[in-house]
Order: sequence, then C-alpha cells, then structure tokens
Amino acid sequence: MSSGPQKYFSELLTKLQEGSITKTELEKLLHFFLNNQEIKDWPAYLGSKEEVEQRIYEKIQSELNFDKKKVVPVLPLYKKPLFRYVVAASVMLFITFTAVFENQTRKTQPVIVANTIETGTDKATLTLEDGSTVVLEKGKVYNNKHVNSTGKELLYKNNKSSAAKAAFNYLTIPRGGQFAITLADGTKVWLNSETRLKFPVHFEEGKTRSVELVYGEAYFDVSPSTEHNGAGFTVLQKNQRVHVIGTEFNIKAYKDDSNIATTLVEGKVEMQFGSVKQKLIPNQRASLDLATHTVKIAKVDVYSEICWKDGVFSFEDKPLDEIMKVLSRWYDIEVVFENESIKKEQFNGVLIKDRKIDEILKSIKNTGIINKYEFKNKILILK
Repeated sequence: MSSGPQKYFSELLTKLQEGSITKTELEKLLHFFLNNQEIKDWPAYLGSKEEVEQRIYEKIQSELNFDKKKVVPVLPLYKKPLFRYVVAASVMLFITFTAVFENQTRKTQPVIVANTIETGTDKATLTLEDGSTVVLEKGKVYNNKHVNSTGKELLYKNNKSSAAKAAFNYLTIPRGGQFAITLADGTKVWLNSETRLKFPVHFEEGKTRSVELVYGEAYFDVSPSTEHNGAGFTVLQKNQRVHVIGTEFNIKAYKDDSNIATTLVEGKVEMQFGSVKQKLIPNQRASLDLATHTVKIAKVDVYSEICWKDGVFSFEDKPLDEIMKVLSRWYDIEVVFENESIKKEQFNGVLIKDRKIDEILKSIKNTGIINKYEFKNKILILK
C-alpha cells in the first residue's frame, strides 16, 4: 500500500487513543477494520489485527459503560468532550462490530471463486504523436526524447520548445489498471481504471495549459500558474470545462456514467457548462447531469472521493450496483445480478484495493447484503 492510507489510518488510531477522533473518523476506522477481516496480509503499520480489535473494543465499551454510570476506570481520554460526541454513533457501530465477529465463528455457505481473477495493477498504453503505441507495465522501463516511464508513472521532460504544431499523446488505462503521469509543466495526474487522457508533449509558455479527460476518472495536482508566467490550467471533458489557477481536484466521468462529478480538494476552480459558470470551494462536489444539463453542488467527504488513488475503496451509503461497477473496472470482470432486488442495497465500507476479489466479496457478504455468489470464468454472479 502507498503512504496515503498508511498515514491516514495510523492517524485515526492515534486520534482514537487520544480521544480527539470525530464521529466521521470513528465510523471510517470501524468500517476499515470490519471490512478487512478476510485480508491475509494485514497492514503491519496498524499493529496486529488482535491489538487493533482490542483497542477499538475497549474504547467503545468503556464509553458505553461510562454513559451508563457504571463504576469503571476513568482515563484522561474520557474527559475530553469531543469523544463524548461520538458515543451515540458508537452504540450502533459497536453492535455491528460485535455482530460481525460473532458471525465469523459460524459456518458460511460455500462460494465458488475463480483463482484466475487478478487484482488490478500498474499498466497503461501510451499512444505517441505518430500513432504508434507503447505498452507500459509494472516493472517495465520505457524512455524516449520526451518521456521516461518507471513502470508505474510517466515523467515528461520540461521541454519549452516552441514547435509550430503541438504534439499530443494519449495515456489509456485499461480495466484492471492504474497509472500516474507528471506532465511537462509539473502537474501530476493519477488515472483510475478504464480512463483515457489526452495531453500535449509540451506546453507553450504563457498560454493556458489544456488537457482532455476523454473518459474515466483522474485526480489532478496542478502546477501553480505562478510557475508558468500566470498561465492557468484547463481540463476539458465532454460538455464541461474546468479552469484552475493551481489546485487539487478529482473528475469522474466514465463512459457509462450519467453525470460528471468534479470534487475540489484544495484551491479554487471555475467550471463552465455551456454558458453557465460555477465556482467550487474545497470539500464541494459538482455533479453535471448529462441528460438535463443541470448542476448540483454538495458538500462531501473528500477522502472517500479521492482515496482510490492511494489504494483504498471507500463506499459511503453506496448501492450495491454502483459498488460492483467500481469493482468490475478494477478486477476486469463482468457482474450479473441474478437477484435483482439486492441492486439498491446500500453498503458502508473501507476496503484495501490490493486484496483478492474473493476477500472483498466475503467482506460484503458478511454484512448480509448478498447471500451467495459464484464465478463463471470472469463473470461474477450475485444471488
């Protein structure tokens, strides 16, 4: 796993110990723990699974007992008012926590899992300006006069050439893949599965830097305009144009999506839909409905929107059919609902992306949302 989730969940454990954890953070920590019980290689940075279980159990149980006015040791942790704020949420989460562990001791229905389903990895195809293609893979190095590849990221050189005609490259991420790219201006872009980005080999000094997200999902960390003679940065996507000065944001616009979702993490962006302009502030998401051309602005939990780039799936009250869309792209599978009634069942969970598909499915199955599943080649059937 990358440093992102390591730092994030380590900080949550520290906050839990100190009593400064918020309701949302506590929910995330519990979801993370509960949803990753099937994992074989438990993340070492969290300590042993047994230690984490005990720490969470003791903290919640102590809070519940404290509120019941039982005689229990009162630690400095419980004198902090912020921790008292999460007690009500802890009750329901504690019940879920206990139920999951009890269920794990019972025998579950057998499932048929295909060992041929591979976890997604770093891979992409680079299309050069002359139309030729280069397959990029984890551990495979590639170099040309404009770019170097480490096997997980493309690094374009800062070539300030003033060529008469701009040369464009495409980076295409297949299902079951992910990749990152640092553009010639220093902007870094993380690309999710089933994504395509069009970009120039170099940018002309002083002019707006433009790229096109042809389809898919990408996270942008834009090199500020102050380093480029005031030149801004624009991302084109179907009916939408996002103009920034220097910021971090995420755009999700898959071919089978009915809307384009843009989430601002830091800085400011101005979005344009036809003649309509809309500004975003951090922690806001704009959803452009492609059918009605209407835009909805909502405040969101940023981590849940962008943690895919750090090796984590985070689902906040997501229906099962949407979750399966995400998993199908990462594991390159097709999902069939034999039981149509479970499509809109909602799931809250935080899952590690480098887990095997059967471990992910068992975590979801433990919630009772699905009764049984099986694979036929690369087709997942939910029953």
